[in-house]
Amino acid sequence: MPPNWRIALLAVAIGLYAGGRGAWVWQASEYGKRLAEQAADYVQQLADKDRAYGREREEAAAAALEQLAEQKSQRKDLEDRLQEQGKTHWKEMSDAQQIQARLRDRLATADLRLSVLVDAGAFAAPGGDGGVREAAGTGGVVHGAVRVGLDPAHAQRIIGITDDGDRGLIALQACQAYVREVTK
Repeated sequence: MPPNWRIALLAVAIGLYAGGRGAWVWQASEYGKRLAEQAADYVQQLADKDRAYGREREEAAAAALEQLAEQKSQRKDLEDRLQEQGKTHWKEMSDAQQIQARLRDRLATADLRLSVLVDAGAFAAPGGDGGVREAAGTGGVVHGAVRVGLDPAHAQRIIGITDDGDRGLIALQACQAYVREVTK
């Protein structure tokens, strides 16, 4: 081969190498730019998602705190109402105990006597009345109903029984009020 052809062939080979290398470098640079843009877009998307997730978590936390504050307020209101009911129950119980104590004291001092109405035919005594006649009052129609006085000890026991019953009723009402308040 003549030397001119060799030089031309060498020049073509160097040109092909330089062109291929230049194209390769240029393509790698463009590919690198695209990868950098994609990475930047991906990072931006992650940052946006992270911000959106953060906002969502903040909103959920705020809603939970608001709900907690509302429940705390409702609990405080319930506690206040229950405390007021407790005071009312205590006052009712105290009043009932005072009334019963006064009644017991009056019975003990014979200031008050308990009596019961009896059927006149059931206790007819051979020599007269078996009990004490009572004059007809303004609210009664029966004239001269027969009443029998109770022994003070029996009267005290009856008052004790009614006292226990009154306390039980007051306690029952307090329990019912408590249940109504708690189940609202």
